[in-house]
Amino acid sequence: MYRRIRDLREDRDLKQKDLADFLQCTQVCYSYYENGQRDIPTDVLIKLSEFYNTSIDFLLGQTDNPDRYK
Repeated sequence: MYRRIRDLREDRDLKQKDLADFLQCTQVCYSYYENGQRDIPTDVLIKLSEFYNTSIDFLLGQTDNPDRYK
């Protein structure tokens, strides 16, 4: 999961600071999410799935299909 959120960010040429600002947390906090040093809270997963327009299952690595559910 952690690698996936990093890959999504990098694919869009965003910095950790960009996502941290969107999530209203510090860059260090967001870095901990990407490195697996901190569990990602459910509300943050929801925000990330909306930001990237993908399903939470994709973020969690439960599917390789990035499409959101209808």
